[in-house]
Amino acid sequence: MASIATSAERAVVLQSHGLRSAAAAGSLGSSSSHVFSPLKVASLRAARTGSSSAKSNVTAVRASSDSEYRTGVKRNHNIGKLQAGYLFPEIARRRRAHLEKHPEAKIISLGIGDTTEPIPDVITAAMAKRAQGLSTPAGYSGYGAEQGEQALRAAICNTWYGKLGITEDEVFVSDGAKCDIARLQMMFGADVTMACQDPSYPAYVDTSVMMGQTGLYVPDTQQFGNMSYLRCSPENDFFPDLASAPRTDIIFFCSPNNPTGRAASRQQLQQLVDFARANGSIIVYDCAYAIYIEDDSPKSIYEIPGAHEVAIETGSFSKYAGFTGVRLGWSVVPAALRYADGHAVRADFNRVTCTCFNGASNVSQAGGLACLSPEGLEAMASLVSFYKANAAILKATFEALGFETHGGDNAPYVWVRFPGRSSWDVFAEILEKADIVTTPGSGFGPGGEGFVRASAFGSRANIEEAARRITKLYS
Repeated sequence: MASIATSAERAVVLQSHGLRSAAAAGSLGSSSSHVFSPLKVASLRAARTGSSSAKSNVTAVRASSDSEYRTGVKRNHNIGKLQAGYLFPEIARRRRAHLEKHPEAKIISLGIGDTTEPIPDVITAAMAKRAQGLSTPAGYSGYGAEQGEQALRAAICNTWYGKLGITEDEVFVSDGAKCDIARLQMMFGADVTMACQDPSYPAYVDTSVMMGQTGLYVPDTQQFGNMSYLRCSPENDFFPDLASAPRTDIIFFCSPNNPTGRAASRQQLQQLVDFARANGSIIVYDCAYAIYIEDDSPKSIYEIPGAHEVAIETGSFSKYAGFTGVRLGWSVVPAALRYADGHAVRADFNRVTCTCFNGASNVSQAGGLACLSPEGLEAMASLVSFYKANAAILKATFEALGFETHGGDNAPYVWVRFPGRSSWDVFAEILEKADIVTTPGSGFGPGGEGFVRASAFGSRANIEEAARRITKLYS
């Protein structure tokens, strides 16, 4: 709590800032009402008694004015554990540096998985109508249900989970899967153990670190302590050896996987569910790319018997309908999912949602509802087909050059192996020599070292030009 300083104490503080009067203080405030921190006021009051420690405190105040002001608040040491910046801002920084060095470069991005094609008219028309309605008394709406509008929850349930035993009150509409991952981590708290695929989407590990669930980063292994990394590589068909995996409370699992593009088979997901049930674990299943699956791989974890009691599923409209900027997603938390004490997980997630979130934009939700109309589903399928054709071009290009590739069939990503080479070195080579941004595999975990990810999100002209440049570089 702040304290009110006396006039004599204010004078000392003003002098410590190199000011002679309250009038000269400017932003420090009026001489009659300025509020100072308790530590500073206590130090000044102690100074009048001749305390040597108080003198040192006053000196510290003066020293800080000579350089930079610092609060007395300690930094969250868990965030301090993180290594460098988040992967994609770091890639953007290196892209900017390349452009500063080569301002004439025409960079093509195959890096961050950001959609590029326009949102279909049938979807934007619904959003425009909803937005226009907000300017009328009849169409205006303010705060909505934190869990999402009932019509959209029902549409998500009927479209994606109609025959899977999920009810609409188990569906929570959100502003995207990434945000839901953070809210789920808040719900789980610091006193849980975590496992995730290696390689995997960086948000799983980074939010675990921020929450205090992990130990320190170990440079030799490129892993955080107290976190189980489930290696997924070509050698094990991109599915971890669960027989040797330790028991953890939470297991993050994404299928089709980002970055490898590999979708888990029905048999593999049954193994995962059985493993979770045997160990009393909860699976957080990320299905952000399920719409890209073209074979008989499951599109939802709830296609697997027993999953309702051990799994949460997160989904997103980002890569389905180009909603990376619109922001709309969902999570499914079954009523049957319970903690060790029998408390419903859904009740806790509802509590977190209502506390930290005021609900997705009503305009975005109108777009989501349009996505799930017959015309919207057809339009999304067309978008997905476009990006999958891009992926096929990239995959064929790398394979023609003799590279080992994975993904690109059930996902918009192509996972390319560069044996014996550093992922960041390959990233730099492709950027420097071909003006193409990719994503270094090691940014997704130590299991991604020696790979780069090429994203199929781009115009057809850019994808074809990228293919020509890559062919020229590695021929």
